[in-house]
Amino acid sequence: MGTAHMHFELRFRSLTGNGSSYSFPCDRSGMVDMDGLSDRARLDYLFARGSVGYALSAPAVFAASITQ
Repeated sequence: MGTAHMHFELRFRSLTGNGSSYSFPCDRSGMVDMDGLSDRARLDYLFARGSVGYALSAPAVFAASITQ
């Protein structure tokens, strides 16, 4: 039997329902380690932050239990 630990994601959802949504690994308070992101993910994160209120909703933190 594996051990479970919590994994957190910061999610930005499309305001139109048919657009792109984005999620990024974060801590329980929603802080994203930008240095830990790939170049592409970092650009997507910056785009998502700048699109809040226009194309994307304000981000929310979601927790998921991962068993290893």
